[in-house]
Amino acid sequence: MSENKYERLDLLVFGAHPDDVEVGCGGLLAKLNKRGYKTGLAILTQGEMGTGGTPEIRKKEVEDAAAIMGSKIVAHLDMGDCKLKDDYESRLIAARLIRQYRPTLVMAPWPRGGHGKRASHPDHIACGQIVMNGANFATFKKLPLEEPIHRIKGLFHYFLPPEVMPTFVIDIGEEFETWIKALSAHRSQFLNPEKDRNYLWALESMARSYGNHIGVKYGQGYAIGEPLEVTDPFCLVGGCSRIPEFFHDRKVKDEE
Repeated sequence: MSENKYERLDLLVFGAHPDDVEVGCGGLLAKLNKRGYKTGLAILTQGEMGTGGTPEIRKKEVEDAAAIMGSKIVAHLDMGDCKLKDDYESRLIAARLIRQYRPTLVMAPWPRGGHGKRASHPDHIACGQIVMNGANFATFKKLPLEEPIHRIKGLFHYFLPPEVMPTFVIDIGEEFETWIKALSAHRSQFLNPEKDRNYLWALESMARSYGNHIGVKYGQGYAIGEPLEVTDPFCLVGGCSRIPEFFHDRKVKDEE
């Protein structure tokens, strides 16, 4: 087995378009990177069908945004804006990236919902489906992939539709300004004078809404599509670092 030449990641986030990851996970990524985790972005299209910008402009914007968040862009693919499809070849692409970077966690858009006005972009849903099935493909030994199989610990989803309650919400109060800077790097999308919608205001409002779920000012919400294995339920409420007294006492005795 050849040595893996790719840097292993703690978290790999997939997005359909150059700004998707920043919108749904920008505050979280800034928080995790600040804590020393290694995070990466995989973008499936060039965003060429967007109202503002060109593929070249949007590529530079996502590079600037990733630098602000502290994340690494591991792939910026050209799978066709408005043409994403959950098929065999697309699943292999996602599986290959997961095998190469061997993340503990993966994030992708919510894979279900309707299309059209005020509903999710079809590319977002397709991206979620591709990654969901690609994560499964990453564990299949007989697929035509050179990299060794890899099983992630969890797949979390962003871009939740209104009817989907988040499974958990991340407090991004301390990272809010960094998040806004990363979003603002996408000038062709969020600071474009030709657009009459205040996108940053809308995204801030969404962050306030998620924050309200957990009693903080700003939050980003995520959902889990399938049950997770949990060894210590206290980890779910921030208690992982606490050592029970009986364990501590036993450890002291063992060291005497």
